[in-house]
Amino acid sequence: MAILASLRNTLILSVLLAIVMIAAYVVHSPADFGDSAFWQALFRWIHVFFGILWIGLLYYFNFVQIPVMPNVPAELKPAVSKHIAPAALFCFRWAALFTVLAGLILGWLRGYLLEVLTFGLYGGYDRATDGQYTLFGVGVYLALIMFINVWGVIWPNQKRALGLVQADDATKAKAARTAMAFSRINTLLSLPMLVAMTMQQTLFG
Repeated sequence: MAILASLRNTLILSVLLAIVMIAAYVVHSPADFGDSAFWQALFRWIHVFFGILWIGLLYYFNFVQIPVMPNVPAELKPAVSKHIAPAALFCFRWAALFTVLAGLILGWLRGYLLEVLTFGLYGGYDRATDGQYTLFGVGVYLALIMFINVWGVIWPNQKRALGLVQADDATKAKAARTAMAFSRINTLLSLPMLVAMTMQQTLFG
């Protein structure tokens, strides 16, 4: 199909189909467009989409690009560093931002954002009811650390390592090592973070 030859057109069609599905869910659920439950569902969808994009690219860098790069012939490496990596990093960092924003909005709409951000201490701590917020809070703060790493460490160092900003060879090499180390930190934190994100919804609703 010609439409699939263009990523832009494919995404437009996918969004249109998603809108149809969203409308269908509204028709067949008790919630309407003015209901808080609808907006929770919408922002969960947005949160999940950008989260998949963010963590998917994190795993691409760590599972594919970084291990394979030493085996890429020297004459081919500029294709990755000058074209593929900058494009992937663009999606990576903005997906991280929109994942966090959508997640915070979702927590606010769900009415438990303050409890989560204070590990259940907001308004007094009851182990029977607030333990879930302690656990979820750990996951949320792991995600926030990962987000800060992306924008505060990984991206600034990748700009130097990839030559997107002026830097000498020694600075580029150091920046590449720093970016990789913090990318590995994010990979390390990603699985416990995802435990909190998935089990919270499944076990506590």
